[in-house]
Amino acid sequence: MQRRFLDYLIISFKGIAMGAADAVPGVSGGTIAFISGIYEELLTSISNVNISLFTTLKNKGFKLFWKELNGNFILALMTGIIISFISFMRLAKYLIEYHPILIWSFFFGLIVASIFFVGKQVAKWNIKTIIAFIFGSFIAYYITTLPSLASNDNSFFLFFAGAIAICAMILPGISGSFILVILGAYKTLSDAFHDFNLKKIALFTGGAVIGLLSFSRILKWLFKHYHNITLALLTGFIFGSLNKIWPWKTTLNVLEKSSGKIIPFSDVSDLGTLSIYQKQIANFDTFKMVTEKSISPLQYTQINNNIDAQTFAAIILILIGFSTIFILEKLGSKTQ
Repeated sequence: MQRRFLDYLIISFKGIAMGAADAVPGVSGGTIAFISGIYEELLTSISNVNISLFTTLKNKGFKLFWKELNGNFILALMTGIIISFISFMRLAKYLIEYHPILIWSFFFGLIVASIFFVGKQVAKWNIKTIIAFIFGSFIAYYITTLPSLASNDNSFFLFFAGAIAICAMILPGISGSFILVILGAYKTLSDAFHDFNLKKIALFTGGAVIGLLSFSRILKWLFKHYHNITLALLTGFIFGSLNKIWPWKTTLNVLEKSSGKIIPFSDVSDLGTLSIYQKQIANFDTFKMVTEKSISPLQYTQINNNIDAQTFAAIILILIGFSTIFILEKLGSKTQ
């Protein structure tokens, strides 16, 4: 495929969008890759990394090796992902802590539109694809209800977490960052990027590379042999993930960091949502959310001392997020 510099620049922008999405617990960079038209090329490029590729490098030189690797595509995409992930992870931390409703509203609109665009790729809906969609929805929804584990500061644990999370990151609908939250590794990794702890970053990256090379081959095989069913399954994953990114939540249980105990949030505050309480005391480290439940904006206001639910701003951002998918799909059509 002959591409111009502008084409690779667009691919880098798609990488930036993927990295930004992966930095937010609840949003999948795989969804962005799918919508923007580079998902299957990405899987194929990754799964082509094997021993024979390096034999080509040894026997036939770098030029042919780079061509077989689809190196220009990978370099352009990974440049965007890495730059965005490292920079946006710090921004995402701030937005989630201080403006949670606004950031979740934007991504909620983005994911709602994604369901439509991924679903329409299914050539024929039948009993098999419907079952796959329902199964994917159930699995993704179940993952969003899992309680978060205590933060794990073990550096080598990041290798394992990286291998698991990267599999989720390339699955549309399942958030790699949210898997890190469930595993208790999100804060450790975000702190590592914040402090530029190269050892921890390298361990996470190593695990991610191993997981990516393995899992991409499975996905490539599924697309080759069960294309429609796989698309329906991925559509279900995206649909089921909506529970996680619904903007208005009530907190059920929290982890007290000092004691390591999981306690009802009602024992901590009269407020109903942890993020509101954390902002009021300007402390985001003492307690960590373990379980929460989606509620209506009206309930959100009632359980948080009549605080503004920011409904109007949330609707605007949902619409912006929804429109963003149309833009990404249009960009995708230019480089497919």
